Amino acid sequence: MNMESKVEAAERPSSVSQRFGRLSRAQKISVVGLPLVLLAGVAIFESRGAPVTAAPPPPTVTVATPLVRPVAEWDDYSGRFEASKSVDVRPRVSGAIVGVHFTDGSVVHKGQLLFTIDPRPFVAALNEARAAVAGARSDLALAQADLGRATRLLAVDAVSRSDVDRLRAKVQASQAALAAAEARVQSRALDVGFTQVRAPITGRISDRRIDAGNLVQGGDGGGEATLLTTINALDPIYFTFDASEALFLKARRARESGTAPSAVDIKLQDEADYRWHGRLDFTDNGLNTQSGTIRLRAVVANPSQFLTPGMFGNMRLSTSGRVPALLVPDAAVQADQARKIVLVVGKDGTVTPRPVTVGPVVDGLRVVRSGLTTSDRVIISGTQLAMPGTKVQVHAGKIAPVAPSAAPDSAPVPLSGEATLAAN
Repeated sequence: MNMESKVEAAERPSSVSQRFGRLSRAQKISVVGLPLVLLAGVAIFESRGAPVTAAPPPPTVTVATPLVRPVAEWDDYSGRFEASKSVDVRPRVSGAIVGVHFTDGSVVHKGQLLFTIDPRPFVAALNEARAAVAGARSDLALAQADLGRATRLLAVDAVSRSDVDRLRAKVQASQAALAAAEARVQSRALDVGFTQVRAPITGRISDRRIDAGNLVQGGDGGGEATLLTTINALDPIYFTFDASEALFLKARRARESGTAPSAVDIKLQDEADYRWHGRLDFTDNGLNTQSGTIRLRAVVANPSQFLTPGMFGNMRLSTSGRVPALLVPDAAVQADQARKIVLVVGKDGTVTPRPVTVGPVVDGLRVVRSGLTTSDRVIISGTQLAMPGTKVQVHAGKIAPVAPSAAPDSAPVPLSGEATLAAN
């Protein structure tokens, strides 16, 4: 470094303090005060930060011990109603429809006149057959007279015995001809009667398929005969359903032990109570190998004919006598994949899931067949707030059956010999 550079460096301020000394008093205050303000702001921000939140209290749930009461257990099925009798009304004779004597969809009684077929051709045929009977009867009378005379002449050897035998055969042929003519009269009389198509059973009739003025084809076979209408017998009515092989075996075992189920209760889609009552009357003679089910049928009284074939229903079938059972609200039972669980609260307030085996619903409560004891505290309200493994506060509750509503005045009368099984 030369001499000039050393002199220049000596003339410069040697530190920040020398530079600070050259600032004015206001500038010194601003430079020193700004960091202090920043530090104070940071301190204030930290002092006003979010407060530390306290842990929320455990949720409160309602618990109760299972209700113990004797119930009659049921198995639930779904099925449809069918007519106890169904008839396709077809004519026995051919001809023109000249009258329709019923209202579509009405209730008709056995023997009631439904259709009239033009009877004039059949009346004429009947008269012709009656005339043939008169001719056959006349021929028979003549043959019998000839035989009588020949028989008297035979005594004096005025005729040969062969002539008498020939006349006797003629009498027998005349008798056969008369019988055939009388049979034709009966047949023609039936045809005249068949011109009036009457209801073969009592039931609700469908609409007419043929109007007056149309020609119809008759026939005793029924296959080629014209379909006029159909009639379904609705009182009583059948309820058919399919049962699994396991339930079928269960019913067979019960039958062997003398406790076979027979009483059934049915409710419709828009009904909350099982107001229709009946009894089993038929079990099919084999299981369906494809579905592994068997078809069963119950007969149900239907005096008001409210139930209609094809209507869907839910049925419950008694499976045993009255046995003690544990019941909990159906809402307390939860699905955990393929199993059913209920949440119970221990003595320390910890929630524990308990796998259970459930049965049918009785008076609004679910039957628990296994997995619970009478001392378990089951969460019956607030299950959405309780998580397994967490602690909860408990509020004591009580499980009570849901009283079924009164049956309507139009509820059907149970069939004779029927027992309505329900929990008390």
